[in-house]
Amino acid sequence: MMSKCVQFQVGGVPEHFNLPWKKALEENRFEAHGISVSWKDYHGGTGEMTKALREGELDIAILLTEGIIADIHRGNPSKIVQFYVKSPLRWGIHVGANSKFNAVKDLENTRAAISRFGSGSHLMAYVNADNYKWDLAKQKFEVVKNLDGGREFLTEGKADYFLWEKFTTKPFVDNGEFRIVGECPTPWPSFVVAVRGDLLLTHNKEIEAVLKIVNESCAQVKASQDSIKEIAERYQLKEVDVAVWFNETQWACNGDLESEIIDQVQERLIDLEIIDAKMDFDMLCKPFDEQLENVK
Repeated sequence: MMSKCVQFQVGGVPEHFNLPWKKALEENRFEAHGISVSWKDYHGGTGEMTKALREGELDIAILLTEGIIADIHRGNPSKIVQFYVKSPLRWGIHVGANSKFNAVKDLENTRAAISRFGSGSHLMAYVNADNYKWDLAKQKFEVVKNLDGGREFLTEGKADYFLWEKFTTKPFVDNGEFRIVGECPTPWPSFVVAVRGDLLLTHNKEIEAVLKIVNESCAQVKASQDSIKEIAERYQLKEVDVAVWFNETQWACNGDLESEIIDQVQERLIDLEIIDAKMDFDMLCKPFDEQLENVK
């Protein structure tokens, strides 16, 4: 046990991906290693968290790979320390129940609802537009802050479509509020863990300990036969939907961080004219020297 209690403020989206963090907190695993972790849900997603990292409100964030890479290019003084979820995120492309649009191809040059500029919903709207060979310069956006804002804008016709994780929005598709007209999966691992750069200089060992604990929790959640039912109950989702998501989801339980994948994301962001050029791997990332072993 470490002699001095170190405190970290950690943030992530209030979604099923982050159950391993919640369970580690509830089971007091961090305190057992002399570390105090406080968790905050960020309903505004990656764009809200990159802002919080910049302003020192957050120490550690679990956020979308493309979003933090783009923001580090814009001067965010944080670094990626590991992948968190290695499987792609399945973004649903949603329209309102009464929308005149019935297919993704019909949405060219219409208004995309985004949580904020620089968010995943913003960047993935560009990825989707590029997939359909739309003119990137003609993309239109309405800032809605969060999922509730997206619901409001689509229902009231103030935006035309909205990209959000399809299992999180499934209840609103089921109740007839949204229609889903397509999907846009991320072509890379969906979530990473990012840490403020100054803390990597001063609290490297403690951050490594946090990652070990969470990686062990990820492995336990994935291995448990009870996880599907628990996720469905906690996040008000149907078990049948959670089962599909759960079987597709691969948490990164060993702390790896491949430079080739980081380069791939940067190359796509360059193609989308979101960043100008690639950064060296060590400017974006601070992987630990050895793969993280489970905490006993």
